[in-house]
Parts: sequence; structure tokens; C-alpha cells
Amino acid sequence: MTLSFEAGADLSAKQYHFVRLDGANGRKVVVCDAVTDRPVGVLRNDPTSGQMATVMVTGISQVVANADLAAGDVIGTSNDGQAAAYVFGTDTTKYPVGWVRDANTAAGGIISAVIDCILPGRGA
Repeated sequence: MTLSFEAGADLSAKQYHFVRLDGANGRKVVVCDAVTDRPVGVLRNDPTSGQMATVMVTGISQVVANADLAAGDVIGTSNDGQAAAYVFGTDTTKYPVGWVRDANTAAGGIISAVIDCILPGRGA
């Protein structure tokens, strides 16, 4: 499932990154910039500020990874909107929102992941 939002910043270089609702305006999205951000989904296009952003909220999506991730790893956002591995019970201030389907081999690589950003809970 994808939803459309207005890009709250230039996101033209952030395709396949996690985005969050802009705190100043809940109708806009910006790239997640803290590991404790609650992602609303994965950016599927490359809009500039003010253009429509297509966001995968739930489903299978490509995501840029911040490290070598393995199939089955639970993921959430890093501090720059890339996918980071999380551990339930350890990363309790973060929001796990998916798991790796097809792994990558290096930081900056693209993974395939199952994403579910509908009402995510913290990794307790």
C-alpha cells in the first residue's frame, strides 16, 4: 500500500529511504534523521520540495541499507533514513518496521524488505 504526501524538503537523492511525517506539518514527509524516529514508510520516488512523494507504508519495497544486512534481520531507520538492523528487547527506543527479504553485501546497498509502518511499536 502506498500513500501520497507532499515532500517537506528536497528528497530527490533519498529514494528508498525511510521517511517520517514532518513535525511542523503532518501532511508532509521528510527523511528520518534519528534512530528514534517513527517511519511512516519508504520513499518510492525522488521528489523535490513541494512535489508529491510516493511512500510505501506496507508491502515489499527496496530500501537503502546502512550496513551489510542478512535475510531475516529486523530493520528500522538509521539516523540518515537507511535501513538498520534492530534487536527486540535491546533497541527499545527504536521502531522496528520490517525485515530483510533479500540481503545486501555492503553499506549503501539496496535490500528488498517486507515493510509494515502502520502503527509500529517500539522494540520492547
